[in-house]
Amino acid sequence: MSTLRNKVQLIGNLGNDPEVITLESGKKLAKFSIATNDSYKNNKGERITETQWHNVVAWGKTAEIVENYVGKGKEVAVEGKLTTRSWEDKEGHKRYTTEVVCNELLLLGKA
Repeated sequence: MSTLRNKVQLIGNLGNDPEVITLESGKKLAKFSIATNDSYKNNKGERITETQWHNVVAWGKTAEIVENYVGKGKEVAVEGKLTTRSWEDKEGHKRYTTEVVCNELLLLGKA
């Protein structure tokens, strides 16, 4: 059960083309966001769909796969862990973001 302590699995579609950065070391970093949809019926019987956006980062070989095969609108499955980081913006305010650090990526949908 220890492997379930911080594990995220999502299936969704990319909102934009991924941003891929090659670091000085040659290692690649890919950043992208995916949308997941959840549907339910409200008390009037109407179907309601809610969309959630998730920030995803991938490193190394996974980032290379993202760079070569993934683009806006593509459906992907990602598995990874949740991380939260913080920084100070130009005005000195502390900002936070939560991301999925992807360690597995599965390309779904049509090729």
